[in-house]
Amino acid sequence: MQEILSPKEAIHEDKAFKRSLGLLDATMIVAGSMIGSGIFIVSADMLKDLGSAGWLIAAWLITGFMTLTAALSYGELSAMFPKAGGQYVYLKEAYNPLMGFLYGWSFFAVIQTGTIAAVGVAFAKFAAYIFPALSDKNYIIGGAEGFHVSAAQMVSILLIVLLTYINTRGVKEGKIIQTTFTLAKLIALFGLILFGLLFASKAGVWDANWTDAWNLKQHSSRINGWTGSDTWVSLAGLATAGAMASAMVGSIFSSDAWNNVTFIAGEIKNPQRNIGLSLFMGTLIVTIIYVATNLMFLAVLPINELAFAKDNRIALSASQEIFGAAGTSILAIMIMISTFGCNNGLILAGARVYYTMAQDGLFFKQTGRLNKNAVPEVALWIQCVVASILCLSGKYGDLLDYVSFVVVIFYILTIAGIFILRKKRPDAERPYKAFGYPVLPILYIVIALAFCLALLIYKPGFTWPGLIIVLIGIPIYFVALARKK
Repeated sequence: MQEILSPKEAIHEDKAFKRSLGLLDATMIVAGSMIGSGIFIVSADMLKDLGSAGWLIAAWLITGFMTLTAALSYGELSAMFPKAGGQYVYLKEAYNPLMGFLYGWSFFAVIQTGTIAAVGVAFAKFAAYIFPALSDKNYIIGGAEGFHVSAAQMVSILLIVLLTYINTRGVKEGKIIQTTFTLAKLIALFGLILFGLLFASKAGVWDANWTDAWNLKQHSSRINGWTGSDTWVSLAGLATAGAMASAMVGSIFSSDAWNNVTFIAGEIKNPQRNIGLSLFMGTLIVTIIYVATNLMFLAVLPINELAFAKDNRIALSASQEIFGAAGTSILAIMIMISTFGCNNGLILAGARVYYTMAQDGLFFKQTGRLNKNAVPEVALWIQCVVASILCLSGKYGDLLDYVSFVVVIFYILTIAGIFILRKKRPDAERPYKAFGYPVLPILYIVIALAFCLALLIYKPGFTWPGLIIVLIGIPIYFVALARKK
């Protein structure tokens, strides 16, 4: 029996996404969603795992190669299915609806919402350098022990609410913020790299950092926990794989979200051409910036100072070296710009996945409707609520560690889907074919599987919790199916 809609609901049902995003807008969504706070922080922990300049740069280059290869492969899928939903749609079409749902469930429960929460809190923490009252030590509710709400958590929630509201006003408003803030942070990052290399680099520091550059060693605190002993342990054999996998959790997290542009395919002009191009250009720009930023760090400060930067804020130590006393404020403003733009891209794109799931009867029905501005308003607000709860819980950081493994597993499955779809649908229209097929996609799968296997063996705490979150989606899927019937 066909559902009878109210006049208001019928208007919402008749609305369609507006194709109002061009190539520049799509590229800014790729780059802007990738660059958040990670590049300013994660290299400190990576150095504790790797202990040398050569291996640090190698980890970023491998991550960049993986990201670029995956982006080039996704171009084929985005051209085949140029509609909202992106990776959820690709997995559903290549495998089955359950596989698509498990990705969508993980995306909603942790991947996207947890990242939105983490980026929001990073914005607030660096805002506290300029406005100390916003510190995460300033408790509005409760105290240091037990449940509490800090000023930083409140600021992060207000940021998420503000950006959600702006995006309910239409894709044009979100586009303006995304393009403006992404261009601003790209210029600022290039400026930081340039100033660091021109005015703060020291030949002695650079030479010392690159002496014995390929001796992979791990700090004792990473092996036994912090015992007060400041010693490095050289690694050999299979232990090197574990150290590299552990370090790359940081670089992969910092390089993630490049696929967000595929979620909004329904709003991109000429998606068969522009999505693939934006994926390539966006990931290439960010890869170059990330490698150059780390080379700048190595030119400015000794490895020990980089590895043990205060609160892991490696870019803050470098910025103080470059700009002196003003370095703290300069970097804080840069990160606020970066995280503001990053969260806008994440919020804008994420809601389109829930919209598409609802169209398939696998998510709350109201999220499958567009408002008068042709955006999925209810999906945006539901995403906002879950991200805000994660901000209050303070557990988003742990959750993101858990799902790094899962995110890569879903990338492997999606790229393997190219091979499956070429067999299942050999005659389907493919305006763009994966660059370097089959060599590059296979190479990505091999490298990514090696990363996952090393994590599984050497860092099981990064793997099982994420798998449990995914598996919880199986009974939810069958409940959703029963309700749909």
